[in-house]
Amino acid sequence: MSTLLAKLTKSAPGSRICDPTCGSGSLLIKAGQEVGSDNFSLFGQEANGSTWALAVMNMFLHGFDNATIRWGDTIRNPKLKEGDALMRFDTVVANPPFSLDKWGKSDDKEENKASDSFDPETDRYNRFWRGIPPKSKGDWAFISHMIETTYEGKGKVGVVVPHGGLFRGSSEGKIRQKTIEENILEAVIGLPANLFFGTGIPAAILIFNKGKVHNTNVLFIDASHHYESAKNQNKLREADINHIVDTYRKFNEGKIPDGVVEDKFSYVATFEEIQENEFNLNIPRYVDTFEEEPEVDIAAVQTEIESLEKELVTVQNEMQKYLMELMV
Repeated sequence: MSTLLAKLTKSAPGSRICDPTCGSGSLLIKAGQEVGSDNFSLFGQEANGSTWALAVMNMFLHGFDNATIRWGDTIRNPKLKEGDALMRFDTVVANPPFSLDKWGKSDDKEENKASDSFDPETDRYNRFWRGIPPKSKGDWAFISHMIETTYEGKGKVGVVVPHGGLFRGSSEGKIRQKTIEENILEAVIGLPANLFFGTGIPAAILIFNKGKVHNTNVLFIDASHHYESAKNQNKLREADINHIVDTYRKFNEGKIPDGVVEDKFSYVATFEEIQENEFNLNIPRYVDTFEEEPEVDIAAVQTEIESLEKELVTVQNEMQKYLMELMV
């Protein structure tokens, strides 16, 4: 998955690349390697102390000694700043914790005090101006942070989300609608189930592009059936990754119109279609994956039933004959 996300958000030389939930840093490293030169800078933040230390060591082992990796909660206490403002990046990629509970203001007074009384409604960086995500599901909190930390007019975001984030209503629905109306959502890509360690649920990748100019369409890809089945975890093959990336790049370059791109795999939806669907991004609403059942040959089935019935009569007669012999 890291390779796929890095290729989808491929950065140009000279780019600033950030992962605000960097974990051990593998996705950030892949994103850097995808640039194709040494002219880029890496930035990350990680909330878990031991994982943060692992990320720092990982950067050193891969030769990225100049990477800036900070320790802290990205939402409650972002550390990547320039003066009093959040640092901006060309590319922001992340695989945040799915539907994180209590990501923002807690009902616990002691917990609020410990987190410097963070309240998303009065966020000093105004990251949640599109709306406040529900406190029990932080998916759109991370997305909002990522969008707000990219450069205007050119920044790109690639984020992994659970499918619920594509269609849940209430405040999430309102935030989703605003991002679509801004014309920064570029692609929605459905991934196979059991792709991530520790969870078997299927996920999706959302690509946001602040430099999206060629139209207001959104590319939908259903790659949920394109993978190699493994014992403990499914795997995206190189061919699967290339298939997704090639389709996305053709769309990104304005080479494909709206409508079906590839049957049962991809579809380019217009803003009007998404609006008619009440800004629901559930992939089956756009990519038709329906498989028709093969036609049943009634005559052949009837013939087979009659043949089986004759065989059954023969077997029953043989059994009856055998039982009579035993009784003599």
